[in-house]
Amino acid sequence: MITADLSGKVAFVTGGASGIGLAVVERLVANKCRVAINDLATSPRLNAEVERLTKAGHDVIACPGDVSQQADVDAAVALAVSHFGRLDFLVNNAGTPGTSAPIPVDDFARMDEAFWQKLVSINQIGPYRCLKAAAPHLKKAGGAVVNVASTAGLGYGGSSSVYASTKAAIILLTTEWSYAMGPEVRVNAIAPNVVDGSGWDCKFDPAQLKDYVGKLPLRRAGKPSEYAEAIFYLLAGAPYITGQTIVMDGGGAR
Repeated sequence: MITADLSGKVAFVTGGASGIGLAVVERLVANKCRVAINDLATSPRLNAEVERLTKAGHDVIACPGDVSQQADVDAAVALAVSHFGRLDFLVNNAGTPGTSAPIPVDDFARMDEAFWQKLVSINQIGPYRCLKAAAPHLKKAGGAVVNVASTAGLGYGGSSSVYASTKAAIILLTTEWSYAMGPEVRVNAIAPNVVDGSGWDCKFDPAQLKDYVGKLPLRRAGKPSEYAEAIFYLLAGAPYITGQTIVMDGGGAR
């Protein structure tokens, strides 16, 4: 397991109250980083996780807000900087499938314009909103950004073709933003495959998932902690890596 002394560093993690986001928070605080945890204000887990981590002796605060709303994002980032005095790391993890069951690629009725607008606003424009708000602080600190994309954005399939398109956009934007933020700030991404125990809203057929992961070289789904390990490396290390997306697919099924 990679470790680093992040004393004095501050991170802002969106979607940080569960799944990969929470695993990232736990990796960061275990290495003495202070963390602003962002999630929806309506999330019952946000305050519960902040309370749990605070009782464990970690320096974290809740920065609630909806990444689909620029005003929410601006207020959340401002709260983090006001409280901690700086911002070194941004993890754009918040996202949504927008559906409780996978949508076939030819089901245009379910993938209507309202569905498109929701997913694009959260999954694609949301990270832009966060980067826009955090950019001056990250540049001042010489920090790093990690976006959470998906193998869906590489044509692996997913909850819907709309979701896949938003994640493909994040992979491209990671490269674009590396130019926008360099040389002070590195911008990278990971593309997770199946996440074991993610609590993901969209539920896939268990038999199909079992068959799929059984064809992977590693024969299992990835754990949130394993995806968090790569994010941690891209934040705390990797000084000459920027504009890249690390594909974390267990070797890929065939």
